[in-house]
Amino acid sequence: MPEDSHETFLADFALMSTFGATAGGGVERQAATPEDGQVRAWLTDLFRKSGFEVHLDGIGNLYGLIEFSPGADYVLFGSHLDSQPMAGKYDGAYGVLAAFHAVVRVAEAHRAAGTMPKYNLAVVDWFNEEGSRFKPSMMGSAVYSGKLSIDEALSISDSGGVSVRDALTALDAVGDFTLPPIAGYAEIHIEQGPSMDDSGVKIGAVAATWCAYKYEVAVQGEQGHTGSMRMASRKDALLGAAHLITAVNELVDDFEQETLHTTVSELYVLPNSPVTIAREVRLHIDMRAENTEILDRALALLLAKIELLEQRTRTAVQFLASNTWRSGTFVEAGVKLVEDAADELGHSHARVKTLAGHDATNIKDLVPTVLVFVPSIDGISHNERELTSDIDMLAGVDVFERIVHAIVTGALD
Repeated sequence: MPEDSHETFLADFALMSTFGATAGGGVERQAATPEDGQVRAWLTDLFRKSGFEVHLDGIGNLYGLIEFSPGADYVLFGSHLDSQPMAGKYDGAYGVLAAFHAVVRVAEAHRAAGTMPKYNLAVVDWFNEEGSRFKPSMMGSAVYSGKLSIDEALSISDSGGVSVRDALTALDAVGDFTLPPIAGYAEIHIEQGPSMDDSGVKIGAVAATWCAYKYEVAVQGEQGHTGSMRMASRKDALLGAAHLITAVNELVDDFEQETLHTTVSELYVLPNSPVTIAREVRLHIDMRAENTEILDRALALLLAKIELLEQRTRTAVQFLASNTWRSGTFVEAGVKLVEDAADELGHSHARVKTLAGHDATNIKDLVPTVLVFVPSIDGISHNERELTSDIDMLAGVDVFERIVHAIVTGALD
């Protein structure tokens, strides 16, 4: 690949990373915040300067389209620009920019050769993949794939009471576009785990995804004075939550190492006063495994633990909402496509699984879908120290260009 195209990608990546930049070298641009709006405006300008048609749908997914054949289906490529709080600058954003550059290269090659691809091309920034401000995660692709209704998604509010509808409206980011039918989808992403970095693999061909059970839970107690209330009479919701957090963490002890991942990742305490016993604690339980059998067994064990902690702390645990996604495989032809592209460019590769959720895990249930990984140094992600080397990023873009070319000419048909 010409050196100037590599330099252009790295310059664009550096500029993209200034939007919501943090002092620690990461970014913070949660969904539909001003910082998210700024980077989306930048991408819109980039699309238009490169001859893309730009559109927004009703949930704020941002599309750039290149049409070669009117009436033909599209193939879609992309990821997300939103981030976790105080997060890394690679997660998601790398995939959007890599898709843009790969699509531009493929489109230019067809124009230069006077050839017509079988499909039109589109790049997407999916809205609210991270799910940090608005739950659930992967919201934009969930609405697109029909797994979440748009009315339900727009009515969801953040912790401050701002709805998705109001947040998107404030950014003028609600459209009425409907993407024409797509024949395939591909996404490139940092691994967000250590397996590729540990083994020195340059390109990951994602063959399957783990599944996840996520729960919004409330621990109910009774508000009281921290000094004067008798210890034997207390119904401390924060104490109950502490036992629940420990119970969730200790679930992994009943399973083979690294076959179950569990976390309590969010906590809200009411009334959150230094001299008042908590009446309610809301928290978020995240459990992941390779298959649902493991998660079902983990949930049964957790429910038994909850019954005991309720008795011990005189509190009550309520499950308020849940969000799940199932494990599954990616289409074999797409996995082979990644391997062939890596081989052609002389890059080492391996078949890997994704433990994290990605928009590709929603779209794979609709159309043939390809997911590609590049290494994360030390496996660090959702952290300002998240890092993928320039060499690995550029290798990923070059591989992804070949994948885009193959898919738009019918390789997944």
